[in-house]
Amino acid sequence: MTMHMSAQVSVDAMIEDLRVLVETESPSRDADALAASAKVVASVIASRLGGQAVLIDSEAGPHVHWSGGGDPRVLILGHHDTVFPLGTLGRRPFLVEDGHVTGPGVFDMLGGLVQAVHGLASLDDRSGVEILVTADEEVGSRSSRALIEERALACGAVLVLEGAADGGGLKTGRKGCGTFQVSIAGRASHAGLEPAAGVNALIEAAHQVLDITALGRPEIGTTVTPTVAAAGTLDNVVPAEATVVVDVRVESQGEKERVESAFAALAPHLDEAEISVEGGVSRPPMPESASAGLFAVAQRLLPGIEGKAVGGGSDGNFTAALGVPTLDGLGAVGGGAHADHEYVVIEAMTERANLVAGLVTAIRQG
Repeated sequence: MTMHMSAQVSVDAMIEDLRVLVETESPSRDADALAASAKVVASVIASRLGGQAVLIDSEAGPHVHWSGGGDPRVLILGHHDTVFPLGTLGRRPFLVEDGHVTGPGVFDMLGGLVQAVHGLASLDDRSGVEILVTADEEVGSRSSRALIEERALACGAVLVLEGAADGGGLKTGRKGCGTFQVSIAGRASHAGLEPAAGVNALIEAAHQVLDITALGRPEIGTTVTPTVAAAGTLDNVVPAEATVVVDVRVESQGEKERVESAFAALAPHLDEAEISVEGGVSRPPMPESASAGLFAVAQRLLPGIEGKAVGGGSDGNFTAALGVPTLDGLGAVGGGAHADHEYVVIEAMTERANLVAGLVTAIRQG
């Protein structure tokens, strides 16, 4: 398996591009910030790879698409939105020290984007490669899902540049995940004068939380976790309304269907209470079978690299569900996604950039 490299990957150049991306804050749902971020992402891609990176507008913000021309063979997939609000950079600026790069979004997932671009730049031939960098992965990919699926099917193989698993492993499987909101309608009454005239939505919510929690089957990877609840208005009024938000993760399509059916069948315990349910398992599971072929190639290129199935979801869930070979966790080695201590290990950046280049070469030769 030969790789035709036109240039060595430069760590300094990668860090410089990473700085530019991190210092353009890009919180999900902030249209103005994401518009600015998309332009910066497009300029970094175009300056390193040539051609033109096109901005594709959506209600969530612009997605960035670049093509190396020729017959599409491999899609490099990432996102430029981050979970950190504007102003985080002032508190936690981009910093390079002690072998780490820190700053909002470095690990999830701007470091991976930069590595992919520089890995591709090391190849003489960039034909058959597409890059798609979306604007709404952190908030469910509603505006980008159709585009992701279209390009994945057109290319036939997907490399997802989300951060590596703990210890630097690739992500070979992911749970399906989603959020449910259970709304409970009761009836208000005065808690002192006529408590019995009311229908206490908070008591009904307590029953529902226990019923919902019982749906979990952690021994087969299904977790059902109530996360946010609200009820009541005043301390002397029987609560007329309550809501419970639930995080669900599943490893199989069968469990997705079981849990969704169970939520649809939730029944009230109190007379006259009413229940409505919204949501679902919006990201299908990414089975390990989807990554097996590409992971075997990665193991040849980087002997000893490990693969892990993980609980979090990514846009790789969508592409794997279509039956398109998908390998995830190819991005930065580091940790602290969504946290203040987020970091990227500098020493691993070149190896990971070269791994992307090697995978692209192998996929095109296959």
